[in-house]
Amino acid sequence: MRIAIVIVVAAIIISIGIALSFYIEFQPNFINVNTREPVKVGPVKYIIEYVDQHNGNKNTKPLNTFFQISIVAENESGEDTKITGGQFYILEDDKKTQPVYGNFSETDLLTYMLEPNTPVSFTTQFDIVFDEKKQYRIGILPTKEQSTRDIGIVCVTNC
Repeated sequence: MRIAIVIVVAAIIISIGIALSFYIEFQPNFINVNTREPVKVGPVKYIIEYVDQHNGNKNTKPLNTFFQISIVAENESGEDTKITGGQFYILEDDKKTQPVYGNFSETDLLTYMLEPNTPVSFTTQFDIVFDEKKQYRIGILPTKEQSTRDIGIVCVTNC
């Protein structure tokens, strides 16, 4: 009887150890930087900075105001990789807001295949209530193909 209890307790301890190791292994790695500092998410190095606010164009108007950022992306791997506007979000008071697409400029990011070692510039915007005293951060997620646990967080205002 004692041997059975020892085996059950050992099995419980081993299963907890395995679960804990998987939990730790698959936790995201948050990389925090300030505006204009490079951040590497997977094979792509990004430089993000706040540009301005705008009120859209005749086809797309914001509910509030468009908070526009510039994105410089460089693929540092040896093969092409995709980036999309959906990888980016703005954090205001820990609330996530996805970007708005509207072809506001020739550099507006929707989907793009990055070639190795060729930096490319884009813009994207978020429809938010802008407060110049608030801190705004941009989150950068990897694409599924990039398969990394890295998540970039770039402080762009009031850092």
